[in-house]
Amino acid sequence: MKDLAESDKMEYFRRSYRSVDGLWFMMIEKKRGFDEALELDEAVWRVLPKIQARAIKSMLMLDYGLDGLKEAIAARLVLEEFDYELKEEEGGFAVEIRRCPWHDIMVRSGREELSEKVSEVICQAENSVWAQEFSCRGVEGEGMEIRFERQERLCQGSNRCRLWFGR
Repeated sequence: MKDLAESDKMEYFRRSYRSVDGLWFMMIEKKRGFDEALELDEAVWRVLPKIQARAIKSMLMLDYGLDGLKEAIAARLVLEEFDYELKEEEGGFAVEIRRCPWHDIMVRSGREELSEKVSEVICQAENSVWAQEFSCRGVEGEGMEIRFERQERLCQGSNRCRLWFGR
């Protein structure tokens, strides 16, 4: 048996990850309709990013706060093959995404008109969870809460998604 290169292994799991996400959504959509599929998808994307953020935080030994979040987001975007740029800004940082593999899949599959609806729910949920996972919480439950805002979106016809994380 031939050994697979590490890059081939990564590509295999990346494709499997994307495929299972799309397939389970389409199967639920077929049985229960788009709205219910999106509702269940949101529930999944309120949990999965916690697992992902905690795993990356542990693997890279990152701290809570904006600096840790910025490194974690960069790692996630590289792993998922986004074309992006990070920009330091007062009170936080911006992520400018020029190519989103999830949006690309929607376009290739002829479901571009649904990309905005999915983004409205899923991208908001996912990135909000990442921000929460890196927010600092003191002994009394106080600390620095990281906020997330979307300022532009590819699925709305912009040439980029612009995400902002900060105080």
